[in-house]
Amino acid sequence: MQIKFIGHSCFLLTSEDGTRILTDPYEHAAYDGAVKYRPVDEEAEIVLVTHGHPDHNYTADVRGEPEIISSIGAQTVAGIDIMGVPSFHDTSKGSERGSNIIFKAVIDGISVCHLGDLGHIISEETAGRIKPVDVLFMPVGGFFTIGKEESDSIIQALEPDLVIPMHFKTAGADFPIAPVDDFLEGRQNVTRDGSSEVELAGDGLPSGILVLDPAAVP
Repeated sequence: MQIKFIGHSCFLLTSEDGTRILTDPYEHAAYDGAVKYRPVDEEAEIVLVTHGHPDHNYTADVRGEPEIISSIGAQTVAGIDIMGVPSFHDTSKGSERGSNIIFKAVIDGISVCHLGDLGHIISEETAGRIKPVDVLFMPVGGFFTIGKEESDSIIQALEPDLVIPMHFKTAGADFPIAPVDDFLEGRQNVTRDGSSEVELAGDGLPSGILVLDPAAVP
């Protein structure tokens, strides 16, 4: 499986047979220009949308004729098993920022979990529905989502082999969120080589934290 970090919470996951899954495509210049990443210029067969905010649900730029998945429950699309688990964008059961879907997909035998804009600690029941998790895409910028303080609880609950941070402040995201360095402070087993892409295989999956740099920074 090939992983490409486009920007914000948007990743392109490509399976060995060429099936492309795009997560949370953003609208360029949304929120009065706060989203400064270059437009999403990717083709995909599947698009996962965790919630209805323009920095996560803008599918108009996605090329091809993808199937857009924005609902909870289990389904199989293009041979990929996908499950959506309900959650919230805040600590008030959605009363502040609405609902959020946690997506899990199994690609080339690797279980990947995308938390979207998760805004709260998850319950044991929710963790049990999601596990096992090999690769966890986790927001770390705080303010609108979980941040550094909650991240250890999420990692402990889901027990992923590999954590890939997302939704952190960069030159492409002019939001009041923290940079990834805040999340990384004091942590061990961190890999960061300046790349936006990585190739993973189920029989040699790395462990720890892998920081990908967004490809679509302005």
